[in-house]
Amino acid sequence: MTHTEQVIERAMAAVAAARRQRERDQERRRQTFGHIQLGLPLPTLKHGVQLSLQLDKRPPHGRKSPS
Repeated sequence: MTHTEQVIERAMAAVAAARRQRERDQERRRQTFGHIQLGLPLPTLKHGVQLSLQLDKRPPHGRKSPS
């Protein structure tokens, strides 16, 4: 076997080892994070719904408005 063939063989072995490691890590991540729930989805409002803020009313007597 020539030196070039040995270099190619070592390179191919390194690529195969890296692929195996990547696949192991990918499977571990899938098992670890596959069952984690991120949270409940946010509710969506119907199109055109707007909240009323009533900004034109004065605060009740005896209460100070925020300044």
